[in-house]
Amino acid sequence: MKESLVRNVFSNVASSYDIMNDAMSMGVHRLWKDHFIRKMNPTPGAKLLDVAGGTGDITQRFLEFQDQQGDSASSVHMVDINPEMLQEGERRFAPSRWQADGRISFTVGNAENLEFIPDNSFDVYTIAFGIRNCTHPEKVVREAYRVLKPGGRFMCLEFSRVENPLLAAVYDMHSFYVIPKMGELIANDRASYEYLVESIRKFPPQNEFAQIIRDQGFTTIGKGYENLTFGTVAIHSGYKF
Repeated sequence: MKESLVRNVFSNVASSYDIMNDAMSMGVHRLWKDHFIRKMNPTPGAKLLDVAGGTGDITQRFLEFQDQQGDSASSVHMVDINPEMLQEGERRFAPSRWQADGRISFTVGNAENLEFIPDNSFDVYTIAFGIRNCTHPEKVVREAYRVLKPGGRFMCLEFSRVENPLLAAVYDMHSFYVIPKMGELIANDRASYEYLVESIRKFPPQNEFAQIIRDQGFTTIGKGYENLTFGTVAIHSGYKF
């Protein structure tokens, strides 16, 4: 049920997804993603599996980062459950040197069942603003553990809980009133953005999701996550040892 709902929501918003991300976060999502890649600090030749890769923000930043390190061997496999979202990513990279060099591939697939990917295949697994839309987040993390090589790293960037009560009240007002109105005005789709806001509230808070990651076999350092912008979003990280 949730899977088909999510597929429909992202089919509706695919063409306006990047514009709405800028509007909803006032452009701050770009800083979050830049920090996410710097925190990853991938090794030369790393193979990245970018799940719920959407329009390719994480993939592009990863490859640009690697190019800046003089690495021309790293590659990305982008996976998304929604064909329209993945098509946006394919269009984005069609004229790129990375596509010409065969460093990007695309597959429509469900994060909860990556049956088309062998065990121990990737150095890094990322899922950015996607896991809250999955029916069973623990299955997503379990699959991530399976497809990562020993020593591989799971990284998740996701909306989270603002703990300060005053800031939380302001954030709720922005989320429940401003964002749906933006969706109506910019994307002509209020309902999809109402769903996206509700999905943030239903996702486990930072400490609970960090425990889910450990329960699926990953080793975390410290508490396992880093809050950004007062906890509006969090970066979760775990290693497969």
